[in-house]
Amino acid sequence: MAYSRLRRSSDARKALLRDLVTDLILNGQIETTVTKAKELKRIADKMVTLGKANTLHARRQAAAFVRFEKDEEGNFAIQKLFNEIAPKFVDRNGGYTRVIKTGFRRGDAAPMAIISWVE
Repeated sequence: MAYSRLRRSSDARKALLRDLVTDLILNGQIETTVTKAKELKRIADKMVTLGKANTLHARRQAAAFVRFEKDEEGNFAIQKLFNEIAPKFVDRNGGYTRVIKTGFRRGDAAPMAIISWVE
């Protein structure tokens, strides 16, 4: 399966996607470019699938990718993924996120989008 390299080296790309998926888990929605949002969608859906499995192995796999950050209530991103986000999607088979195009960025006219969880 092909993926976008996002004009970055592999380690910079992985760091960017780790930051984006952590921010999506903590904040519920983020605004980014359309290309980054489409790549993030694939990874975020995989994280929810791991959260739905709710095994020790799945928790360790998700913890290896999601950053060790807290939200405003003091919950870590991994805890929020496994305790709040994944249980919402128990009856759903895929398609946990949505990408909504919002227009163009003022500085460089890059197409922007909002990515958020499906309710």
